[in-house]
Amino acid sequence: MTVVVEEIQARTETTVTVPESPRDALAPWQIRAAAFAVDVLPCVAVATTMALVAWTVAAQSAWWWVCVSVGGLAILLMLADRLLLPTLTGWSLGRGLFGIAVVRRDGTTIGPWGLLLRDLAHLLDTASVVGWLWPLWDSRRRTFADMLLGTEARRVEPDDEALAKWRRWTAVAVLIATAVCLAGVAVGYLVVYSRDRASDHSRAQIEAQGPKMVAQMLTYDPKSLRDDFARARSLATDNYRGQLAAQQDVVQKGNPVINEYWPTDWSVQSVTPDRATMLLFLQGRRGAGSDERYISATVRVEFAKGADAHWRVDDLAVLTKPKPPGSGK
Repeated sequence: MTVVVEEIQARTETTVTVPESPRDALAPWQIRAAAFAVDVLPCVAVATTMALVAWTVAAQSAWWWVCVSVGGLAILLMLADRLLLPTLTGWSLGRGLFGIAVVRRDGTTIGPWGLLLRDLAHLLDTASVVGWLWPLWDSRRRTFADMLLGTEARRVEPDDEALAKWRRWTAVAVLIATAVCLAGVAVGYLVVYSRDRASDHSRAQIEAQGPKMVAQMLTYDPKSLRDDFARARSLATDNYRGQLAAQQDVVQKGNPVINEYWPTDWSVQSVTPDRATMLLFLQGRRGAGSDERYISATVRVEFAKGADAHWRVDDLAVLTKPKPPGSGK
């Protein structure tokens, strides 16, 4: 009797054992979302951070090229992880961590070009938004991209050793991405902040030195003409000194008279750590005795900081010239 009961129980256990349905072998939506986040978010975070830093630093500068290179490398690594790694190992980083394999409906594997088309088809899921949520109620848990390409995401449990490996690599990838993002933020802050501070310092220097420098350059007296012209040339950069010397030669060959200017108003139009543009309104006097007359002029001046950290005039354009004698003014 005992033997008969045991046989009946064994038959009952065999009868009630139900094999796992195909739907149960499909990857749940939340697992797929987590795997996608692991594959995409670290690289996207790095690329976005580098793009923002490149936008804030000076274009075509060394830091700009570093940011563009690092951002491009992050995108390439994401593509390699999504397209090439599954071909070599069977999983991407996120899919290996959560035990997901993307296969065709018949269970065959997909090559890198098929995976690329699938990722491109995900643009339809992104545009509609609903496509990403479609697996929540679809019988085969497919996105629109899966429907177009006939693919499915199935659960494939890796062994303990493989799972430990994917966990290590995921941790390394996340830590590296975090470190790069923090470094990008630090570089952006330091470069932009230091540049802004240097520009503010340059503005203060030009506000204090620029008007006086221009007045000294344009002021001369026939009694000390040689010294006045030499002082003026010392206030000019190599780029502007030749043009200034030619103008001085014209004055010297004519009939030089007292020419004195003093600044009355000015405005810094633009400034960087080593260059500045200023608009000045000058008043002064020309001649002596009965020929003396008061004059005014408006000039736009370009300043450049030399290797010795001293500011000099790099260009001077007269916007409003003094009125000549006999003008009735």
